[in-house]
Amino acid sequence: MSNIKLFESKQIRSIWSEDDQKWYFSIIDVVAALTESQNPRDYWYRIKQREKISGMELSTICRQFKLESPDGKLRETDCSHTEGLLRIIQSIPSPKAEPFKRWLAIVGYERLEEIENPELAAARMRALYKAKGYSDEWIEKRVRGIAIRDELTNEWKKRGVKEQREYSILTAEISRATFGMTPAEYKAFKSLDKPADNLRDHMNDLELIFTMLGEASTTEIARNKDAQGYGENRNAAVEGGSVSGRARRDLEKKSGKRIASKENYKALPEAVARKRLKKKDD
Repeated sequence: MSNIKLFESKQIRSIWSEDDQKWYFSIIDVVAALTESQNPRDYWYRIKQREKISGMELSTICRQFKLESPDGKLRETDCSHTEGLLRIIQSIPSPKAEPFKRWLAIVGYERLEEIENPELAAARMRALYKAKGYSDEWIEKRVRGIAIRDELTNEWKKRGVKEQREYSILTAEISRATFGMTPAEYKAFKSLDKPADNLRDHMNDLELIFTMLGEASTTEIARNKDAQGYGENRNAAVEGGSVSGRARRDLEKKSGKRIASKENYKALPEAVARKRLKKKDD
């Protein structure tokens, strides 16, 4: 399970490791948040080299996970858990170091609470989207979409699909069959050029609904056909996405309006955009 967390409005990619039940955070993102460096990757490299000379191998407290990169693709990224980050930030002179330590403690505590009470995680997610300016109507669809996505990835895991890279390829197949665009192409279509820009957070109601239909259909087809391995699940992904794609084209034909929208919510919050659209329709 990967997601974006905010530290003082800076986006930090993170991933939950089921192996050791810990959050791992992108070190590059942490460096960027603490230093304001224009090249955090180079900054991190220099830290590793400096500490290596001093006899400390920082790579021993790092793991690589595939996280979404600026081009929308999943790439191996240096990550570390809370204990590792506390060691790493000792090498970063920054007035933000102490606030960041407190932030790490809060993130860890909240995750433990959410494991014990899944409803708490959903409530926090809703509150976060509300604070970002999303309407209750949109939030319900987004939360439902996340549940459908989790059900699909769990199904893939059980059916021998390798995590991350193959998940990304199968997701692209569903999206292409549904909208005629891969997620990377869809992000470009919506002018979402930052790696932290989550495509689904910039979808309107219908885009979310057709995304859900494509993924729910894929899950159902994979189960009914007992798809095993990457190849069979790729076929299920194309078929599931095609179910949604046909429904989308049918609605477009009858409504006279394209479903895929160039609209994003970077400048105008979704709730405000919804109100304006409602006024226009009235």
